[in-house]
Amino acid sequence: MAGRIIEAKAQRPAAKKPAVPAAPVQAAVRLVQIDEGSEGQRLDNFLLRELKGVPKTHVYRVIRAGEVRVNKGRAQADTRLALGDMVRIPPVRVASPAEKESAESAPPREFPILFEDEHLLVVDKPAGTAVHGGSGVSFGVIEQLRRARPQAKFLELVHRLDKETSGVLVLAKKRSALTHLQDQFRGRETGKTYYALVWGDWPEKLKVIDQALLKTLDAKGERHVKVVDAEHEGAKRSITLVKIAKRLGWATLLDVTLKTGRTHQIRVHLSQNGHAIVGDPKYGDFDKNRELARGPKRFGRMFLHARRLQFAHPVSGEAVICEAPLPTECQLLCATN
Repeated sequence: MAGRIIEAKAQRPAAKKPAVPAAPVQAAVRLVQIDEGSEGQRLDNFLLRELKGVPKTHVYRVIRAGEVRVNKGRAQADTRLALGDMVRIPPVRVASPAEKESAESAPPREFPILFEDEHLLVVDKPAGTAVHGGSGVSFGVIEQLRRARPQAKFLELVHRLDKETSGVLVLAKKRSALTHLQDQFRGRETGKTYYALVWGDWPEKLKVIDQALLKTLDAKGERHVKVVDAEHEGAKRSITLVKIAKRLGWATLLDVTLKTGRTHQIRVHLSQNGHAIVGDPKYGDFDKNRELARGPKRFGRMFLHARRLQFAHPVSGEAVICEAPLPTECQLLCATN
C-alpha cells in the first residue's frame, strides 16, 4: 500500500410489562430499484433504512422467511445490492409506540477509539455487545453511537463482529468511505488477525485450514455454518491461517489470520478440526464452557478477539493499522494453568 503507515492502538477508559396494543401493518408490496445511493449496501441495512418504524427483529424475520426478494430470487441479510437490482419489499408490521420507544431508548455510549478522522471511526468492541439491533437484540454498537453522536449526519457499520467477539470494529462517517472500505473487505484486501483460545493442544503441523463453508438455517430460523465438500451447492471456499501463540496445557492460544471472511469462519474451522474455541456457545464444548464459567476461573465469554486490522484509508490510500489489546479477563485466563 502506498503512503505512510498509520498505527492506532486502544486507550481504555477508566473502568412484567403492560400489554402493548397491536401495531398497524404496511399493506402494499413495494418494488424498489437500487440507485447509486444504495449501490453496494447490504440488504439488511437497506431494509432498515427503507422500513423506518418496523421492528428490527421483524426485518430479519422476513428476510429469513424469503419474503424479501432481489431480482425475484431469495436473498440473505448480507447480500450486497448492485445498481439496478429490483428489491421486493413485502407488507410488514410497523412498530407500536412502545417498540419505537424501546428502539429510541438505546443508551448513548462511546467505545474505546482506535482511530478516527472525518471519514472513519474505528472502535474496540467489547464482548457481549451486538454490533446492531435485531434478532432479539434491542440495540447494539451502531444505535448507541448514533445516540451518543446526534450531530453525526452519517454513521454506518463497515463490517460485522459476532456479539460474543471483542476487538476492532470499523464504521464509516461518509457513504464514499463506506463503499470504498466494503470493496476492500469483499476483495480480501484487508489484513484481519484474531486471538482465539481453543480447548486442548493444537497440532503443531496444522497451519492452514482450507475447508468450504455453507450457511444454513435451523427449524427456529437460527443461522448455523458447517463444513461441506467444495463441490456442494452454495459452498464457499474458506481459508484460515493458524499459528500457536502460547500453550497452556489445558488449552492453546492461537494467532489466527483470515484469508477469507465467511460467517463464523474461525469458530467453525477450529471446531471442525477438533479444538473448539473456549466459551463458544454455538460450536463449542458446552459442558466444558459451563464448568469454566462456574469454576474458580469464572470465565463466561467466548475467547475470540479481533486484535488487529489493516486496510487502506479510503481517501489517502495510506495503510491504517488498528490494534485492540487483549481484554483483561482474557489476559488473566492465559496467565493461569
